[in-house]
Amino acid sequence: MAIRLPDLPYALDALEPHISTDTMELHYGKHHRGYVDKLNKLIEGTRFDDLPLEQIIVSAREQANIEILNNAAQAWNHAFFWQSLSPTSQSAPVGRIRELIEDEFGDIDKFKKEFRTVALSQFGSGWTWLVLDAGKLRIMSTTNADSPIGTNMVPLLTLDVWEHAYYLDYQNERARYVDAFLNELIDWRFALDNVQVCEKGLSDSGVEAVAAKILVKDRRPGSPSVVKVA
Repeated sequence: MAIRLPDLPYALDALEPHISTDTMELHYGKHHRGYVDKLNKLIEGTRFDDLPLEQIIVSAREQANIEILNNAAQAWNHAFFWQSLSPTSQSAPVGRIRELIEDEFGDIDKFKKEFRTVALSQFGSGWTWLVLDAGKLRIMSTTNADSPIGTNMVPLLTLDVWEHAYYLDYQNERARYVDAFLNELIDWRFALDNVQVCEKGLSDSGVEAVAAKILVKDRRPGSPSVVKVA
């Protein structure tokens, strides 16, 4: 079962002026595609070949197969990242995700301040995540290709802080890129969807089972309402 490169939920130019078409062509069309293509070559004819992407990550981590883990996690992380972005400006979260943010951080501005601090504190390449950890929100970073998949933490949103994600548009000014994400690009509907999926899972079978159930929303007109990442 080959892992596919998922379609973007918007056009390559939809995130301009905050993320340019040139960046999207490089980031999605080359970097993300490269991880998917490399992963498919690595798993062909192996015990990983018939596993869904999330399970490849878990199994590769357990077996310390770093090359497969890195490419699988980067394939998943990028698919989740594209869904964390929206070309339609959403000034603030609503509903359950807003309640959780206010409970944990006080208000949206304090959330943004903490997320910004964590993203700018990441040394080198990695990812900054908003996750549910035992039912409470937490902001965390992972290094290089690492991912919350396969842990008790459930991802709700992520920001790619590898340099290739922002260097064409922002050069070495990661702070401006992070600010654009926080103020212009977050898809709060996606975070809300993931909270709802997660809380249903929490009530059914415990937090350990939720990460494998995270669904990616595909909002392109005429497309299925929900598709798996891989």
